[in-house]
Amino acid sequence: MKSRKVLATVIGATAVTAGIITGIPSASAATTTLYVAVNGNDNNAGTLAAPLATIQKAIGLTSAGGTIAVRGGTYALTTNIQITKSGTAGAPITLTAYGAEKVIIDGEALGYTPGAVGSTIPRGERGAIHMEASYWRLAGLEIVHGPYGVYCAGCDNNTFERLVTRDNYETGFQLQGASANNLILDLDSYGNRDPRKNGESADGLGIKEGSGTGNVVRGARLWNNVDDGFDAWLFTSPITIRNSLAYGNGYNRWSIPNFSGDGNGFKLGGSGGTGPAAAHAVGDTFSWSNAAHGFTDNGNTGAITIDRSTAWKNAKTGFDVDGGSTTRLTANLAAGNATAVALGRSTAAGNSWNIGGTWTLSSTDASVITGGRAADGAIRSSNFLVPANGAAVGARI
Repeated sequence: MKSRKVLATVIGATAVTAGIITGIPSASAATTTLYVAVNGNDNNAGTLAAPLATIQKAIGLTSAGGTIAVRGGTYALTTNIQITKSGTAGAPITLTAYGAEKVIIDGEALGYTPGAVGSTIPRGERGAIHMEASYWRLAGLEIVHGPYGVYCAGCDNNTFERLVTRDNYETGFQLQGASANNLILDLDSYGNRDPRKNGESADGLGIKEGSGTGNVVRGARLWNNVDDGFDAWLFTSPITIRNSLAYGNGYNRWSIPNFSGDGNGFKLGGSGGTGPAAAHAVGDTFSWSNAAHGFTDNGNTGAITIDRSTAWKNAKTGFDVDGGSTTRLTANLAAGNATAVALGRSTAAGNSWNIGGTWTLSSTDASVITGGRAADGAIRSSNFLVPANGAAVGARI
């Protein structure tokens, strides 16, 4: 496994490393660290001994450079969490689980969970966590049953680390609008669905309908979502995706009537050959057992690059890049798909289908790569879908 940089923010005497708070806050640190607990009270001071009760109250009290540490438990929302104030480049705001404690933010009681068929979710109600702010770090939280899990619009320079967004009634994590320089690191997003749109909209992760350079997805696992694993619909700026995987997307596990889920692993833009020309870059990424394509340009007309990635046992095409793009495919592996590749105007070199022959895989056991993450949040390394002949083709994590 490649070495990984561990994000760390030091606030006073409290160190926040990969979402784990270590050390005992000093008196000076207490002024910038607020604690929230299920048995807290919003009239409390927000100290470890006298925590607040709601995350929203802590957001209202915090300021640039502050940390909100949430104790373990389930926080059942009656209104969604709104993040509209920003930190600064030198003093971002951190919202994190406390230590290794499990924090669940549950949006089941919110509106549009699910919405009526054909309804539109008002912008402000999108997301159990609704965010329009910059210079934040969210870490170690599990967001469930919301009208979207996390919805972030007009967001710059944020880090979203080790989040779980599952079983929401729209996309698990959606970044939208003018949003730049965001890092989505080690996200798990699964089981998201949207009965109100017959399953055509809820993805694991969407970076959609907007623009902004410098957005990076690394270490994401996107599975069993009703529509696509990842969707970059109408996003006009390049997105980088590395060391990620998508599987089992696009199947109607909820018996949604008039089902219309797509089922691509990675949908890299789109709009029928007339969409924006966004040069997304994908590498060391797996896509398997999806109901449609493993990777698709979906009408993106840009110069996408896909290298050292693997498409296996997808119901349609492994690498579907004939929708108008000029994708460059290098050293990728396609095995067991209905069709290996559809090139169109795209180019391919050093891929399994260029090399030819029979490709035997070292392992088709996904249990390590889909199982528990390493202590630092990384996907654990395995020989899943690695060519038995040792060729430098396909993904490695």
